[in-house]
Amino acid sequence: MWIGELARLTGASPRALRNYEREGLISSERAANGYRAYDVCAVVRVRNIRHLLAAGLTLADVHCFTSCLDGDLPAVPPSAVGLRIARARLAVIDERIAAQSEARDRLARALEAVTDPVV
Repeated sequence: MWIGELARLTGASPRALRNYEREGLISSERAANGYRAYDVCAVVRVRNIRHLLAAGLTLADVHCFTSCLDGDLPAVPPSAVGLRIARARLAVIDERIAAQSEARDRLARALEAVTDPVV
């Protein structure tokens, strides 16, 4: 199937589909006419990718669930490796949030300590 047909079946734009392919989440083969051809499993993969994105994950997060993309996503748990990666990403995000909160608090204290110049 061609990219337009895949887009129609999944509701994803051709641009999004090309992005998924660049990310390595779906694959295609070059047909004799030069166009990219996708197999039937790409429909299931794209639907599951869109399901995960709608749940608030990023494409980077979706990579953790690549073992589940070819099946019924709610019924198939992610692999142990996928869960470890997802937990590690969550820990990094938590650290960044803590560092940003600390930096914000320091800035707020510094601003409170400064008096407004007299004009």
